[in-house]
Amino acid sequence: MHENESVELSAREVFLTAEQIERNGAKFYRRAAEMFRDPTTARMFDQLASWEDRHEAVFAEMRRSLEGADSSEEPTRSGKDFLPEARVLAGLAVFGIQADPHAELTGHEDRVTVLQWALQKERDSVIFYSGLKDFVKDAAGIGKVDGIITEEMRHIRIIAQAMGRDPEE
Repeated sequence: MHENESVELSAREVFLTAEQIERNGAKFYRRAAEMFRDPTTARMFDQLASWEDRHEAVFAEMRRSLEGADSSEEPTRSGKDFLPEARVLAGLAVFGIQADPHAELTGHEDRVTVLQWALQKERDSVIFYSGLKDFVKDAAGIGKVDGIITEEMRHIRIIAQAMGRDPEE
């Protein structure tokens, strides 16, 4: 893509990306839960995965509500370079560039490292979802995205608190 060319995404593509981000997050957290014997840490990562599953369902419903909408929102693709499919865009946006984002967890990382990665990924999610609101046309949809942002902020607090906790507690 040339420096002066723009990238356009439809609202549908943005929601597909958000869904993939949530799937990637759930995989990452489930893998993290498997890595730790400490039941408190494993339970926290399992809960984060469950919340990401719920977020994916919300974004999927929002996308489905667009499918009957006017197709004029779809960008015209002639003469422009476009970002890759949602799976790849989601990887670049939040959960790394690997096709399987939880694969970055080898099982050899310590608790602090995994928590640091999770914290950064949640912060990136908040930034992405804040921009996502530009693609939402109705107040109810904006409210749903705001609710997910609020939950992602809660995830940040949970992870930050866990980082301050003694792993032996």
